[in-house]
Amino acid sequence: MMLKDLALIAEGFSYPRTGRLEELRAVVAQLESSGARKRLGRFVDAVAELSLAEWEELHTRTLDLGPLFVPYVGHVIWGDNYHRGEFMAEVKVAQEFYGVDPRGELPDHLEPVLRLLAAADPAPNSLLEVLPEALGKMRSELKEAEKGNPYRHLLAAIAEIDVPTPVGGVQ
Repeated sequence: MMLKDLALIAEGFSYPRTGRLEELRAVVAQLESSGARKRLGRFVDAVAELSLAEWEELHTRTLDLGPLFVPYVGHVIWGDNYHRGEFMAEVKVAQEFYGVDPRGELPDHLEPVLRLLAAADPAPNSLLEVLPEALGKMRSELKEAEKGNPYRHLLAAIAEIDVPTPVGGVQ
């Protein structure tokens, strides 16, 4: 099932460290989706040209401090208000139920969200309802902020996976 590919793609959003590049090369080979494999491969090729320090700086600039795109699904949709809080609470319950460790990130961060989608059956409707819009906004923000940023390949790899629609359709 290609939803399992989302957990593999999520690894690309993890903080760079020694050995991470080799791990990501192994992840590329495990992807079922040829489109996602191609996109993640482009990301790996791009960061392979960087030193570890340069990759760390790119990761921090892109995803952490004043990010080029906000990697938090709920924040992208609602900003910092109670709707996001309700959404994060629901996602957190699902992550705990399916044994998805957020690895120190907030529940609506893209990395644990992707791992949740790979593990959950069914995924929370609230997540399925907002994810396409959030990913579209993330891709647009990154393209506008820094067109050549390698993380655009990770966002494109996610788009290669058919994420199910909410049960009962979008409400």
